[in-house]
Order: sequence, then structure tokens, then C-alpha cells
Amino acid sequence: MALYLNDDQKMLHDSAAEFMKGEGNVAHFREFRDKNCKDGFSHALWKQFAEMGFSGILIPEEEGGLGLGHVEAGVVLEEIGRNLTPSPFLSTAVAGVEALNAGGKALRDQYFPGILSGDSILALAVDEGAKHRPEQIAMAATREGNGFKLDGKKQFVVQGGSADMLIVAARTSGSPGDDKGLTLFAVETSAQGMSRDSVRLVDSAMAAHVEFDGVLVDADAVIGEVDEGASVLQRMLNAGRAGAAAETLGVGSGAMDITVEYIKGRKQFDHIIGSFQALQHRAAHLYSEMEIARAAVLKAQQMLDEGSPKAEMMVSVAKAKAGKATALSVKEGVQMHGGVGMTDEYDIGLYMKRDRALTEFMGDINYHTNRVAEMHGY
Repeated sequence: MALYLNDDQKMLHDSAAEFMKGEGNVAHFREFRDKNCKDGFSHALWKQFAEMGFSGILIPEEEGGLGLGHVEAGVVLEEIGRNLTPSPFLSTAVAGVEALNAGGKALRDQYFPGILSGDSILALAVDEGAKHRPEQIAMAATREGNGFKLDGKKQFVVQGGSADMLIVAARTSGSPGDDKGLTLFAVETSAQGMSRDSVRLVDSAMAAHVEFDGVLVDADAVIGEVDEGASVLQRMLNAGRAGAAAETLGVGSGAMDITVEYIKGRKQFDHIIGSFQALQHRAAHLYSEMEIARAAVLKAQQMLDEGSPKAEMMVSVAKAKAGKATALSVKEGVQMHGGVGMTDEYDIGLYMKRDRALTEFMGDINYHTNRVAEMHGY
């Protein structure tokens, strides 16, 4: 498949770009950061996402959504990243919906209407340590009557403090590292025995450390099959990682655009600094790296939509490449701005902070580079 958007996807891109630039731009981000908002995003803006149809991109048409794919979700996410738009789109409408798509109809009927209307927020409770290591999940889910009892802790649950429901990965059998024995649960945040400690991340987004102390859920809360949740978890992670790569790509592209505009107007010794050959070479190198990352991200999204057995590997390629290219973009941006690049007056520093938080979400560059190597037998 060609590595460019078709006409319908271009129309979606134009719509998303106009919407984010107008309603979810960097000024909007600054507004909510400076308010020290407890959720870190505007619920009114999330409702507008729903009105635009964005929240239902991955929800099937027969269930009220648009029935589109990961390429289209990535189009929206790239514009979110480009504008630093604070929203729960990635965790709710992409990774969360993909997990529910693998579950039963009763769960979809319960949660899809709220997502489509912009009234519901989902969060992913997967990681238990400082780094993303889903293969080491140890949180216990033990049989209790007709359901399960959850005990353990989850760390850095993005939007976990404002979510209505958490998708929780726990171990119903086996030991950390085992493929068998994982089960995913849809757990209401109003459940007895759950406590959430909200923390603000470096990019001003909100996450939560969540503790489960004998939280009871019934059997209907299981997403997929008991002990067979690894496949559902991987499906959710693939969607989230590809989405995070697309948003990271947007962050890098936005930072690059800001930097190019800056060096085209900034004078030093009576010369526009963009006329200096050294900076031109660096800008050209950055552009080529961002384009390679864009191709990797789009290929990963296409392979997910096709159901390719090699999609998982390409998702890790995309996550690593987008992270590496964007890290270069924000660093070059700050350097080319000079010392003012790290001041709050200029936006480029905000892009650097967003890159740092997003890179860690669902696995950093080293994690995914290592996964690709292991998949190739190294």
C-alpha cells in the first residue's frame, strides 16, 4: 500500500488540522496548564471531539461510530501532537476502544455511548513500575464468588484520576513473564477499595498511581477470556503504541515548523540565521528524519488495519523511530532558538516536555528497539 493518505483521509486531516488549530491550540494548552486544572484537559473540548466524530473513529458503524481505522486515528493524533492539544483521545478513543472491540457486546453497549457523546473517559492501568514492562504484570485477580477480587498497584495511569473506567491488566494465574494467566477487566473508578493518587507529569498532563485493595468485580467485567488476556492486551498496546507514535510525530513536526519559522526571521550580526549553511544542513537533516519517521508510522497503521501478522514489529519500529526523530526535533529546536528556547515565553520548550512524557508512554525508544531486535532473533 502506498505511503500517503487517500482523498478521504486528506479531508479528515484538513478537518482535524483546522479544529485543533482553532479549538485545541498551544494557547488552549497554556490556559489549562496555568489553571492547574486537576484533570489537565477540558471536558468541553472533549465533547467537541465527540461532536466532530473523532471519539468514534474506531467504533464500528453498526455501533454508532465511524468504523474507520488506525490510519484515520493517527491523522487526528498527529494534529493533537502538533498543537499540544490536551485530551483523553489516545487512551479513550484509541487504545480503550480497541480493547473493548475485543470484548463482549455487553461491555461495548455499556461504554461506547458515553465515548461517542464525549461524556466518558477511559484509562489504561497496565504498568506497575517506573518503566513500561507489561510482560512483568504481577497484580493479582483471585476468584471471589461469581467474580474476582483485585489486589495490587498500578503506576502512571494517564488520566486515571478523571476516568470513569479503568482497563486493568491483572494476573489470574501463573507468574510474571508467563504468556498465559493474564486477564483484562473493565473496572469502574467508583469501586470500593480503589484509591487514586493524582500526579502531574513533566508536560503538565495528569496521571494517577492507583491502588486496588480487595476491589470486587463481577464476571461481566472481564474483557475477552479469563487467563487469555495476553492477546487482548497486545491488541490494546499495539493500538496505543501506534497512536502514541503518531502523536509523537505531530510533536516533532510542530517543533520543526516552529524552529524553521524562527530561523527564517531571527537576525544575528545583521544576517538571518537561516541563511547560515550549518543551520540549513541541520534543518535538512531534521526534515529527512521526520519524513522517515512519518513513513514508518503510516506503515504501522496500515499493517494494523490490514491485520498483518508483522504489524506488531512495525508498531515497535514506528514507536522507536518517531521517538528518535522527535527527540532530535525538539533538541535542535531549543538549540537553534538559543537560550530563550528554554524560557516559558517560547513554545518550543513545551514541545520538548511533551516529547519526554510521550516517549515513555507504552515504551521508550530503547524498549522498542530491543523488541524489534528480539523479534529478529537477536
